[in-house]
Amino acid sequence: MSKPKTTATPTPREALHALLTELKFKGMARVLDSELDRAERNGTSCAEVVQRLLSEQASFQRERSLVNRVAQAHLPWQWTIDTFPFDRQSGVNKAQILGLADLEFVRRADNLVLIGGTGTGKTGIALGLLRQACINGWRGRFYSAQALLDELYASLADRSTTKLLTALARMQPLCIDELVT
Repeated sequence: MSKPKTTATPTPREALHALLTELKFKGMARVLDSELDRAERNGTSCAEVVQRLLSEQASFQRERSLVNRVAQAHLPWQWTIDTFPFDRQSGVNKAQILGLADLEFVRRADNLVLIGGTGTGKTGIALGLLRQACINGWRGRFYSAQALLDELYASLADRSTTKLLTALARMQPLCIDELVT
């Protein structure tokens, strides 16, 4: 006679890990054991443990959201306003650019046009401002003018122009580089 199969009842920790995995709460899952161990050692209240776990999850989601916004922006270089070489760009007014970094022009939905010769830092400033916007929760996108025109032209062929224009309209800021007059 064969023995009937019995399934072991999962421990509360195992059940919590299973639920966190099911809910895709990776931030909470990564600190669950350490938080529960700390609570057992220190006699921490359940409310405090839950608060710390939820705080970790919120932090994890903010980090992932930032990573996704920066990736979707298609920044070709890792420029930031802080790393811009103001000392090598004598024609760039540092105070004015740092003033733009407050992103008020994005909030007002104003256009910003950077004009200057080759090598004057227009792209670096634009990338720094776009990255700053991503860090502050905005969803922006970087395009070279040619790449944008190519994408628009391709959208005509597959009849997705309306979808592309709708997506572009949601981007704040939309940075278009290499416009030639």
